[in-house]
Amino acid sequence: QVQLVESGGGLVQAGGSLRLSCTASGDIFSLKSMGWYRQGSGNQHELVASIPSSGGSTNYADSVKVRVTISREQAQNTIDLQMNSLRPGDTAVYYCHAMSHSHFTYWGQGTQVTVSS
Repeated sequence: QVQLVESGGGLVQAGGSLRLSCTASGDIFSLKSMGWYRQGSGNQHELVASIPSSGGSTNYADSVKVRVTISREQAQNTIDLQMNSLRPGDTAVYYCHAMSHSHFTYWGQGTQVTVSS
């Protein structure tokens, strides 16, 4: 089992920045990748970014490329999502996601990001 705890959401004006963090605990060595999804008012569930647990390329949604960077902290069990030049369209609940090598998926509780115009 893996538990995911997110932090860092909040309210920001358009053009501002936010940094989200997600810390995994439990059987972290079973994880193949971690990332962030978001669900906005249209209820679409969109992959924002993902990063492999050991090497490999990061992956970004076209809608956030250039503005968003996903990274892994030294401890390997925490990922960060740096979001810059935020737009009202980025308003959503952001969920940390992890997938194991056995393709089990885990979700955090979600953190609200609100971008005001």
